Amino acid sequence: MLQPSLSALNPTPGYASADDLAVCRELLRGGSRSFYASSFLLPQRIREPAIALYAFCRIADDAIDFVPDAAGKARALVELRARLDRVYDGNPIDDPADRALADVVVQYAMPKVLLEALLEGFEWDAEERRFEDISGVFAYSARVAATVGAMMATLMGAREADQVARACDLGVAMQLTNICRDVGEDARAGRLYLPKQWMREAGIDPDAWLADPVFNDALAAVIRRMLDTADALYRRADVGIAGLPVGCRAGINAARYLYAEIGRQLERQGLDSITSRAVVPAPRKMQLLGPILGSTMLTARYVAAPALDETRFLVDAVVEATPEHMRNPCKGVGGKVVRVLELFEELEARERAASESARPRPGGLVMSSARS
Repeated sequence: MLQPSLSALNPTPGYASADDLAVCRELLRGGSRSFYASSFLLPQRIREPAIALYAFCRIADDAIDFVPDAAGKARALVELRARLDRVYDGNPIDDPADRALADVVVQYAMPKVLLEALLEGFEWDAEERRFEDISGVFAYSARVAATVGAMMATLMGAREADQVARACDLGVAMQLTNICRDVGEDARAGRLYLPKQWMREAGIDPDAWLADPVFNDALAAVIRRMLDTADALYRRADVGIAGLPVGCRAGINAARYLYAEIGRQLERQGLDSITSRAVVPAPRKMQLLGPILGSTMLTARYVAAPALDETRFLVDAVVEATPEHMRNPCKGVGGKVVRVLELFEELEARERAASESARPRPGGLVMSSARS
């Protein structure tokens, strides 16, 4: 079995070539414009492994999504799990994304549990699972989204339990936003991700509604409840973002604010995601630059909030895969080097912020609030 390196300062093992990484970048560019743009706000040492992780996740999702029948989806999942086994055995298949992921696994001691859970989430999608309560929705979101948050935290060296818990909060919040945005699109495909219990409490029979998905005040109340739940998790995640290395904060903040703004856009269109899909206009994205960049200088503070029960297994996986000497990033010479690099990044960020605040802004550009 391949033995992962214990320090992100070690050179990569060299499975992937520069051409492989270029292929991964193109997958990101074509698959998610928001994440592609956000990736440029990450330090180079984080950007490349993050893109490699995204590429494998994208390929895995597409391998299942584009197969029309249940038997084909089941076969695709078996093949994906075999590919993942080969990555962790140090023998990736001849594919750019697999080779790039093999490098990340070794360099960052990436827990296999995280990627296995992601594939399980794709399996739940293939089965078109529906969820009785919000705990079921959280469990699904833990697999398809919080896994990504936990992987990003691992890349950034934020491997303490509290840090990983907040990263998972962000992933779940973003997935809840996705669910609210796509209610109509999912329903027309025969899928339902809203908690059935919440629908019944609002006076909606889930099965009858799915047969004839319409927007009304009762459905708006369920979507409102989901967005409120997401917003509470975004606020918890803010604490974790403030504790990241300063050079990593802007990129994660960009993803956080851009996704949360989908909820605000949905509010502006009356919570109706049946007749139209909430899309954040480009000018509004530009208005978010202030909160995105300004939040990078916030001081970390403690929040008395344990991990969600549904994401705890991800938190435990990261902590257990982290040797004791890695849990204090400032211990030893290597840790001091990391801290010096972070101090340089912090000074650079402060200088950029000061420069931006002194620069004249175009008339009418609102920079003060993500909710304005």
